[in-house]
Amino acid sequence: MTESLNNLYKTLFEVRLLHHYWLDEDVTVFDLIADADQKNQRLLNYDRRSFLAVAPTITTAKRLKGLGCIYKDSAMGFVVASPGTKVIPADTLFEFVITVTNSDFFNYTALTLSAQKTAEIFYPPEDTVYRYKENVPLLSNLTGVSRASGSDKTLFLSSDYSVSSPNDKVESLLITAGGALEQLTSDAPSPTSQQLNAQASNLPVFVHQDDVPVIVPPSGLTGAPQRGIRLSGDIPDNVFALVRLSPLRADDNSFSFTDGNGLAKTPYPIFQIRFKNRSTIRRYINKRTGAVVLTESDPLPLTCFRSPSSDSKLSPTEGWVKAEKSGTKIIRLISEIFV
Repeated sequence: MTESLNNLYKTLFEVRLLHHYWLDEDVTVFDLIADADQKNQRLLNYDRRSFLAVAPTITTAKRLKGLGCIYKDSAMGFVVASPGTKVIPADTLFEFVITVTNSDFFNYTALTLSAQKTAEIFYPPEDTVYRYKENVPLLSNLTGVSRASGSDKTLFLSSDYSVSSPNDKVESLLITAGGALEQLTSDAPSPTSQQLNAQASNLPVFVHQDDVPVIVPPSGLTGAPQRGIRLSGDIPDNVFALVRLSPLRADDNSFSFTDGNGLAKTPYPIFQIRFKNRSTIRRYINKRTGAVVLTESDPLPLTCFRSPSSDSKLSPTEGWVKAEKSGTKIIRLISEIFV
């Protein structure tokens, strides 16, 4: 499942953007599907270009051209290759902007309830307007975490999960003291949660709230969002996530994409970005009378695929998801399904 390029070039790295709405099967996470042929076929049919677009920033595009590198879009993500003997300077920085091209993405993707508002603040000492966008994940090979080891080692561009925080909101992902991966099913304070796996290491590392960096504004600038990124001429207003890659990582060379001489590594690294599908309470409504027929007790994941033995009622499409509130606190997410 790798991209092929002209043999005069060597692949520097590949980035895969994998969304679990299109990969999981009912409650079974894609990685835990036992049938290898089924998993391969699902990847062959997968195409993130129907809902996400990726492009190098203007600066990165110029940098790639200056280095003689090739950027290639793919169904799973993108690939960058360089001339086989080209030295990539150690201080090179590549940035890629991820944007959403299908609004349904916001219905079936976890964490999209966090508004990505833009703030513009004038800073008199520099006679400059600082522009920030809230809740934009920054995904990097310098802060990403791996799972497994040896030939099974998988490189994620998301950072590792943290323990709970008083500011966590519904759909936040966190690690318990026992190493379990949990997801909040309501806002703080006193949030409810569901366990996704007794050991977080059994699952991929999904994009989560801690991938959004803390904003450190210049001294004296007030009104900046707590977390997000600074917008620039390079980064458009419609950015959903930003990928930032550097040639070398000192503490884990598997995340580096060049060797000690600045040449493309063999084998090249494959970086993964995993988007978590949303879990909701299913509420079945009689489409003729409007009466509630059944409300499930526990959240179930939204998935495109379901197992042959499953009840078809348990797999709503990527349609509207309703946030049920008590005051301003989200207490649960509801999928209303008319039967």
